[in-house]
Amino acid sequence: MSAELISILVLVVVFVIATTRSINMGALAFAAAFGVGELVADLDADGIFAGFPGDLFVVLVGITYLFAIARANGTTDWLVHASIRLVGGRIALIPWVMFVITGTLTAIGAVSPAAVAIVAPIALSFAARYGISPLLMGAMVVHGAQGGGFSPISIYGSIVNGIVERENLPGNEVALFLASLVANLIIAAVVFVLFGGLKLARHRADASSTGDDSDKGATSESGEATRLTPPRIATLIALVALVVAVLGFDLDAGLTAVTLAVALSAIWPATSRKAVSEIAWPTVLLICGVITYVGVMEEMGTITWAGEGVGDIGIPLLAALLLCYVGAIVSAFASSVGIMGALIPLAVPFLAQGEIGAVGMIAALAVSATVVDVSPFSTNGALVLAAAPDVDRERFFRQLMIYGGVIVAAVPAIVWLVLVVPGFG
Repeated sequence: MSAELISILVLVVVFVIATTRSINMGALAFAAAFGVGELVADLDADGIFAGFPGDLFVVLVGITYLFAIARANGTTDWLVHASIRLVGGRIALIPWVMFVITGTLTAIGAVSPAAVAIVAPIALSFAARYGISPLLMGAMVVHGAQGGGFSPISIYGSIVNGIVERENLPGNEVALFLASLVANLIIAAVVFVLFGGLKLARHRADASSTGDDSDKGATSESGEATRLTPPRIATLIALVALVVAVLGFDLDAGLTAVTLAVALSAIWPATSRKAVSEIAWPTVLLICGVITYVGVMEEMGTITWAGEGVGDIGIPLLAALLLCYVGAIVSAFASSVGIMGALIPLAVPFLAQGEIGAVGMIAALAVSATVVDVSPFSTNGALVLAAAPDVDRERFFRQLMIYGGVIVAAVPAIVWLVLVVPGFG
């Protein structure tokens, strides 16, 4: 068995173990990088660490650090409540408000599961209160998070654009963002129609309502959440400053976010003290571990070997379609960011042949690997399932599983047809 094939099989084992044993995929990938690098590729420690993504590490830590501060001082709660007041009691708009909120949070740097974890409990409570389908509301939250997930300053966007830049592929940050946003917006619109969203337009609610009598004890807490305090004002300014610095002045997103987070922590240490522990360390470990292992595969020539194997299929469009389905199927049960970190480098030699447009292919892979996060086996789907009150949980699980299966079956083929077949990029 060739060394290249061994490294690919080890990667498959990493995905399987991480899925079935609930072990962080990044930790497994670091162990695999050490084992394969030392025993199979004859690499020393410097060779193994050559693929460690230091720039992405800073982006992940900096952005999630700033967002953890926003969550700790209640800025995100304020954003949610302010958005709800804007609907003026129109129930049909509530699912779309949740879509926009989660999309905005991920677009400005929140990790997708973090945004879903914040918004889903509120969204599913509204669903129970106003008779909205929990599947509709949960899907709107997840697709909203994924819709904003590939902005140039987002976690997903930073990861994919960083990989594209390191692999010297033609990239288009705006096209990647719009592809994900439009795909998730269309899916959300279809879900809204199919699961009773249009019927909600006939109903209105008291915009000042805070719930039934059991919620009266939360009145003071709700009032606190709607108050714009100095730390929240400063955090909102910091989030705007991050967007301006990155998009307007081309500053590094990670270093800018760390600087803003440190400034907020220095001024309000009490509310920011716990933010460091709430940095998305599992995500940081996962991303850095998988990309480091892919770096080992690159060092030993696996990427070129695998790309040439894909090209040998003889039908480039078929190979591209298969890659999209691999990304969707694996991501439905494991990590979306993990599979993106592995698939895009594996596709580099295949894309270098020039028969498939790189921009369209990367966008198709990104959409295929993330839109399936509505599956109850994924983190976002599991968060939605856990957040739903007053539902038959087994029935809701089955609904999410069937819905996730439909997405896995349909979306890769559609994005392949729209983004890959025309040859964009």
